[in-house]
Amino acid sequence: MATNKEKMLLGAAVAALAAGAYFFNTTEGKKHAKKMKGWMVKMKGEVLEKIEDVEEVTEPVYREIVDTVANAQILASKIPRSEILALATDLKRQWNSIKKLSTGKTSRRKSAKSSKKSGTAQAPRKRASKG
Repeated sequence: MATNKEKMLLGAAVAALAAGAYFFNTTEGKKHAKKMKGWMVKMKGEVLEKIEDVEEVTEPVYREIVDTVANAQILASKIPRSEILALATDLKRQWNSIKKLSTGKTSRRKSAKSSKKSGTAQAPRKRASKG
């Protein structure tokens, strides 16, 4: 049985995956991906990395992570401050979508991982040959 820390880490990982899925795999995300600049991808990636390091992702924690990454980007780059802050605001608005994506997935992920840990090996599926 998983400890509380393992459960929290799993929850944080699922939240990070959900955030990544929302940022890059939704129809809206695909539309904006074409317009996205390299620094935007880097900033979103940094947010996702920091989410993975947090035990429990809540809205205040998420907002703090976005602010921290945005401030670091402002100090370290030549990107206009207004563009960085606009992206930070957009990321903060996406919290509800990230939260919705991350809820309900933990039980499926947990059960999939627990079946792997239980030592029950499944035989690989054979592919039907053409011909």
